[in-house]
Amino acid sequence: MREDDNNDEQSNDADRTWLLSRILLTWGELTVVVFAGAILGGMVSGPPKLIISLGAALASVGVLLYNVDQLIQKRLSDIKTE
Repeated sequence: MREDDNNDEQSNDADRTWLLSRILLTWGELTVVVFAGAILGGMVSGPPKLIISLGAALASVGVLLYNVDQLIQKRLSDIKTE
């Protein structure tokens, strides 16, 4: 096995590990945001409940976009270093 092949395999394993950790982190962050929104929304009623629900939805979209951005930045930095 050539040294380049070995480095490629290690790089692929590191990329997969980083991707898996980012997916798990995103899932955990979304779980926290949704449960926090549900708890806060359950404590109030009326217009504040609507505002809290919309805030939780906005926060969950923010979590998703942030983590997708991190994945894109990682991919671009990997391409630049190659």
